Amino acid sequence: MTVRKGKSLAITIQEHMAIDVCPGPIRPIRQISAYFPRLSPTSSFSEPLSPNQVAAPTALSPGSVGHSGGSSSLLSPLLLGVGGGGGSLSAMSSMDTSIEIDSCDSDDNTSLGTLEFDLLYERGTSSLHCTVLKAKGLKPMDFNGLADPYVKLHLLPGACKANKLKTKTVRNTLNPVWNETLTYCGITEEDMYRKTLRVSVCDEDKLTHNEFIGESRVALRRVKPDQTKHFNICLEHPPPLPSPTAMSTALRGISCYLREWETEQQRSLEERGRLLLCLQYLPPAIDGDLQSEAKGERARGGLCVGVKRCAHLAAMDVNGYSDPYVKTYLKPDVHKKSKHKTVVIKKTLNPEFNEEFFYEITFSELAKKTLEVTVWDYDLGKSNDFIGGVSLGCHSQGDPLQHWIDCLKNKGQKVERWHTLTNELPGSTLQE
Repeated sequence: MTVRKGKSLAITIQEHMAIDVCPGPIRPIRQISAYFPRLSPTSSFSEPLSPNQVAAPTALSPGSVGHSGGSSSLLSPLLLGVGGGGGSLSAMSSMDTSIEIDSCDSDDNTSLGTLEFDLLYERGTSSLHCTVLKAKGLKPMDFNGLADPYVKLHLLPGACKANKLKTKTVRNTLNPVWNETLTYCGITEEDMYRKTLRVSVCDEDKLTHNEFIGESRVALRRVKPDQTKHFNICLEHPPPLPSPTAMSTALRGISCYLREWETEQQRSLEERGRLLLCLQYLPPAIDGDLQSEAKGERARGGLCVGVKRCAHLAAMDVNGYSDPYVKTYLKPDVHKKSKHKTVVIKKTLNPEFNEEFFYEITFSELAKKTLEVTVWDYDLGKSNDFIGGVSLGCHSQGDPLQHWIDCLKNKGQKVERWHTLTNELPGSTLQE
């Protein structure tokens, strides 16, 4: 710029703030966004250069003045090594201006550790054994750079306190060794096909709440019956919770999501544990087959119901346990005489009853009946709590229907089967 003698150069305050007053050519001050570029590998050179490319002091090349265009070009020192003005554009076009950006957060790149365990499904006993072996390189969770890890198991879907199993806690280590076997009872082949085992590693804190380290999920269909399968997996973060697809405002979206969640919860039945039942239809006795004292009792024949045991019942008391007992009904019950009840077993979620009840009834009448079995928690001085129940009859579905049909087809034979207890039982009252 040429200024005549005697005239002062007037610069507004806006122009002054936009000029970098430093030795060398005048250039605008870079914006803060220039220090954090988002350039893709296919971006053109017309986009702004990264700070590393323009941060170095620039100077006018002697050969860059007085070209055909009559204008001077500002070149960075990287471009000054290219001879001639004509080669500057080719050098510019050959430069790679893309920047590799790590899309993952630093916490996602941090290893949470590995976990080794074995799974064995015994078809004969309907039990699933998970042997938790050891973990390596767990993420430090305490101030001393260590952790107090333990492992807990859940069966999905239907994760709740009833099917949670937990190992012991190993103190002050990032490489714990458990060698502990946790067993689920009453796991049917259908469960092995449709359920998933969630294995979580947590850090125990006595003063505050326990902290989550990582988890892994294993589809039980990968485990073959009566064959031990070894797993050595890397722990992962839990999957994100689902959110509403369309949300105009935050409050409206949250309310819509809660309504959908409540509706889904009402439609689905909650699993409250497992019950092992044994059914046997005894045909009418023939003279000489039974002793004299049993002739009058089972002369017409009837149904023998064996309540064997329960597993992984829901905890109904504040101590984390229940005081369970079982009641059986054969409905419709006009005379209210079909009720049988087991003894109460205190403070357990896996009671063993091994009790049998006999209903004197003909085979033709039994085909029209429905056997309802309910599990209750005994409370002294107040009403007992309903834990779960199952209904077996010709109008049932799934395993209860199959168990009932097998009992009617195989007269005189004992048929055992595990059943899932649900929080609702159609046709029965949930009050004592």
